[in-house]
Order: sequence, then structure tokens, then C-alpha cells
Amino acid sequence: MLLYAAHVRQQLRLSFAGSEDGEAETETCRAAKPLWRTTTRTSRPSGLNSPACTVVWQGRTGNRPPYADSVSSEIVAGDEMAESKREVVRCHWASNALNIPYHDQEWGVPVHDDDRWFEFLILEGVQAGLSWDTILQKRPRYQKVYAGFDPGKVARFDAKKSRELQTDPGIIRNRLKIAAAVTNARAFLKVQEQFGKFDKYIWEFVGGSPIQNKWKKHQQVPAVTPLAIALSTDLKKRGFRFVGPTIVYALMQATGLVNDHLLSCFRYRELAQPSLPLINCRSVPSFL
Repeated sequence: MLLYAAHVRQQLRLSFAGSEDGEAETETCRAAKPLWRTTTRTSRPSGLNSPACTVVWQGRTGNRPPYADSVSSEIVAGDEMAESKREVVRCHWASNALNIPYHDQEWGVPVHDDDRWFEFLILEGVQAGLSWDTILQKRPRYQKVYAGFDPGKVARFDAKKSRELQTDPGIIRNRLKIAAAVTNARAFLKVQEQFGKFDKYIWEFVGGSPIQNKWKKHQQVPAVTPLAIALSTDLKKRGFRFVGPTIVYALMQATGLVNDHLLSCFRYRELAQPSLPLINCRSVPSFL
């Protein structure tokens, strides 16, 4: 049976060799006595050396020849194996079980929920001087002790609560960063009061839609931009802390204000809107 299957596979390769016109075609082949017809699809699957094909068996008596099922299953299995070997290309920093899901599901996805905005303001602020993986590890604990990232509740944290947080091993026990979270919650509420939503305020910095950058190499991705400096300056004027330009640009990347996935990354196309201008074409909001 294996020899027969190998013979049939060789006949299929020979019959399809040199077919490059992309048109669906029908070939009549012989292998032993049975006759059959093979129909090719119009495109060649990536990574294979021959077109994918569907084998339709037509014996002289109208019956399927011996081993037809095994030959068809071999071809299908070959397609599936080649497909499974195709690598998913990601941004270079997504490299472990902790940050790959974050990269694939969150990073660069436009945020429009105010509580999520407040969460990223806290997390990006406490990340200063640390790795993002460290913050991802502690994120569930932050979710719990910071009241589900509800700015109204965090704004009411008192000195006693702050002291408790300074002894919690599940978060970054930095006194200044803990105090900044409370200060930022109060500033956040003031922005909501003025603009209705923090989301409305911050999206005005990019004209309401994500900036689509087109980086080919990770070395091209900036750590800070003029727009990040402008946003940082305005946040500081409004009373926010731990919002320097570098932190703010990381915030912009994480929350989808800019699409900084590399062009080669599979997430770039999923998030891209090519009609939008590049980062240097954006102006600051009219209220500045």
C-alpha cells in the first residue's frame, strides 16, 4: 500500500509540474489500470512545492481504486503539516509565555474605556525603571488592590491605605509611585469633569484615530516623539505625575494611539488603517 501511495504521489507531482498560469485545470493521469481525474485549486499554498489538489477517483467500473482513501489522507496530512510549520511573526519583544498573549491581544489595540485608561496610566507609571514583564506578573494584584482601577475609588485612598500598599509584596512598593496613583486618580476625575470622558480628551491628541507608523526594524521605533512630549506636558499641567515623555509614548503604544507593530508583525495588518497620516503629520489639540 505504501509503495502504491508513493507511486500515485509521484504521478501527481509530475502531472502538475510547470503549471504556473494560476487557472484551474483538469488532468487525466494513469497509474496502474484505474483512471482518475485530478482538479487543482487556483493558488499554490505557502511553503509547498506543488499545488494543493483534490483527487477525484474515476475507475473503469465507476468504483474507487484500492488505497484511494490512504492516498488522499496523505495529501491532506502533508498540507496540514506544512501549515503548522508556518511561523507567526511578532514584534521582537514578544518572546515568552507572559508577554506573547499581551502582544497578541492587547498591545496597540485602541482603548476607549476610561477605567482601562486609568489602569494603563497606573501600570505605565509604576513600570518606570522596571521591565514590562515584571508589571504583567503583578497586574492581577494591582487589579485587586486598586479597586478594579476605578479612579473614583482610588482617589479616596487615604494615608492609612497608602501605608498598607507599601507593605504589599504583590505590587511595586515604591512610596512615590503609590502616592502618584492617588494623585493621578484625582487629576483623572478632573479631566472627566471637563471633557465628559478621559477617552475624549486623550484621543484629541491624535485626531480621534490611531497613527499608523510603518517601521521595518525595531531599531526604528522611537522611545519618544514630539507628540508624546506635548501630551506629557499637558498631563503634568493637569496635575498628573510619573507621566514623562518616555512613559507617555509607551502609554500611546499600548493603548493604540499609535500602531507601532512592525510591518512584518502579524498584528500590524490587523490594526492598520493605511489611510491615516504618519506620526509627524499630527497636530496638538485645539485646547492646548
